[in-house]
Amino acid sequence: MELGVFTFADVDPSDGIDRGREAERRMKDLMEEIRLADDVGLDVFGVGEHHRVDYLVSSPATVLAGAATVTKNIRLTSAVSILSSDDPVRVFQLFSSVDLLSSGRAEIMAGRGSFIESFPLFGYPLEAYDELFSEKLDLLLNIRENEKVTWSGNTRAPLADQSVYPRPVQNPLPVWIAAGGTPQSMARAGFLGLPLIIAILGGQPRRFAPLFDIHRQAGLQAGHDPAKLKRGISVHGFLADTAEEAADIFFEPQKAVMDRLGRERGWGPQSRAQFDASMGPEGALFVGGPEDLARKIVAHQRIFGLDRFMIQFAVGLVPQAQVLHAIELFGKRVAPMVREMLADGEPV
Repeated sequence: MELGVFTFADVDPSDGIDRGREAERRMKDLMEEIRLADDVGLDVFGVGEHHRVDYLVSSPATVLAGAATVTKNIRLTSAVSILSSDDPVRVFQLFSSVDLLSSGRAEIMAGRGSFIESFPLFGYPLEAYDELFSEKLDLLLNIRENEKVTWSGNTRAPLADQSVYPRPVQNPLPVWIAAGGTPQSMARAGFLGLPLIIAILGGQPRRFAPLFDIHRQAGLQAGHDPAKLKRGISVHGFLADTAEEAADIFFEPQKAVMDRLGRERGWGPQSRAQFDASMGPEGALFVGGPEDLARKIVAHQRIFGLDRFMIQFAVGLVPQAQVLHAIELFGKRVAPMVREMLADGEPV
């Protein structure tokens, strides 16, 4: 199982700050996080695309291109690329460029995203949400498979025997589907023979297991090799030397984010009691000391049959020193324990 970290690169959204300086600071911190994740032997680092005041990265490929030049082994992925409001030709070209810079370590994690700001920003109607994603995913996969592309649809100008360059080192360039919880998304990923990663942000994670079954069944019915139907989850969490320390560091920054989103979406503020309950074995938050986190990861690998596990440590304005310590612990302490438990079949 691959172990990785992803981030939205949160920035301070307060009024009156110098946004350029804040973004510059966060970009330097982000490069430091990716370098460290590579140094401690983690498998993958993901960067999300957003177009909001509270998140830094609007172009994951640009950031990952920079990271490609200062890392050696770690895979570099978007988490996610909002394909519905982007151009698949440019997405492919940009990630092919990252692949070339990284000697074959780039990936695209394609999704529709959980925010809508990119639609008015780039002039796409929100009511075409589903059609945009379906058609643009079809075009992206067509480009991935063919150097010369002929394609037509309703959401973009057609292509007639058009060449798309540069071509990546990896053939094919890896594309994962990132989804929240809709059965249709699971079935689509399976039908196309694409790996699937599900974001688990609340409730009991095990309730997502039937969605992976839909993915696998759709893939097998479409005749795809089961080895292509990889599965992963992405979660919020934090890691420190003890569970108490991890919870105390993570609660307030994470609460600030969830409460801000709650005001936008109509849910109430998070309490410490809710947070603590979500840290438990059946909860969605992966917060604890190294052994706590390792055991919870292994338990969920066994529930889902995971090929990839990704965790977001920097939810909100978590101090950089603590984020770096969490990444170091993840690579040096948790990853070896997880691999040993899985190899030995150790009960959790």
